Amino acid sequence: MTALIPVNTAATPETGAPDAARVLEGEPVSSTWNVYESGDGKFFSGIWESEPGKWRIEYTEHEFCHIIEGESVIADEAGTQTRVRAGDAFVIPAGFKGTWEVVTKTRKHYAIYEA
Repeated sequence: MTALIPVNTAATPETGAPDAARVLEGEPVSSTWNVYESGDGKFFSGIWESEPGKWRIEYTEHEFCHIIEGESVIADEAGTQTRVRAGDAFVIPAGFKGTWEVVTKTRKHYAIYEA
């Protein structure tokens, strides 16, 4: 029998930041609690949070996001902006390019599939 895997934010998170060449504004330091990785290394899930800042994004993976707190603005290459806040859920498809701006410290649940 396989057991459920709890999301444990009491554990020490992994800290990081976007590559400096991608950062457009601020110092967006992030924390990630990656609580699950599939055996084939293609599926990940956990919690991510970031301090304010703006950076370029290029997705090779599909990501489901559910915003827990804060506010961010995600813009595609054409400049179309989507403001996301606590309670919002969405998918960023593989191939998406644009920017992610954390307006106020943002925390999200994520589920990532890398085909």
